[in-house]
Amino acid sequence: MATRIYLAGPEVFLPNAKEILNRKSAIASEIGFIPVAPGDADIPACETKLAHGIAISAYDEKLMLSADAIVANLTPYRGVSADTGTCFELGYMCALGRHVCAYTNDRKNYFERVCDYYGGEISIDASGNARSTSDGLLIEDCDMIDNLMMHGSVESRGGFLEKHQASAECMFTDLTAYRRVIERLAKDLR
Repeated sequence: MATRIYLAGPEVFLPNAKEILNRKSAIASEIGFIPVAPGDADIPACETKLAHGIAISAYDEKLMLSADAIVANLTPYRGVSADTGTCFELGYMCALGRHVCAYTNDRKNYFERVCDYYGGEISIDASGNARSTSDGLLIEDCDMIDNLMMHGSVESRGGFLEKHQASAECMFTDLTAYRRVIERLAKDLR
């Protein structure tokens, strides 16, 4: 029986979301997986925006329950970290005990991106920790692609992460790292 792969990432927000999700699904199918992509459903009309959001969330959780693994796109989205919905999905699949792996199209690690966010205004405290000078907040420096819970959750479960540097205009459409993850996952699951 073929492995069902949940495709998590911020692609659902792109103007060409369907096209990108179809390309990701085609790659997964070509390798022998059954792709499970959020955004595939026609959510029925709801009375309120809140009800609509809850319906989408429930549908996506149902999709995750049907999947054997997740490939999470942790490319920074609207800030220094991955899309929060993708982070939830990765955590959900970890809690379910599914195979987890991830990729990013930004080779900078989390620490570098946070330092950039603060414009390089960083100091080292008495304990040797990096902190922003503007608000004094600690900056994780674990040489990871995102918050330690995102990166750590993958590696601690035997998963893997791929890094690729996409051009700025292709940050969410470049599927180089995604393909490498899918190919490696196929080898690992054989």
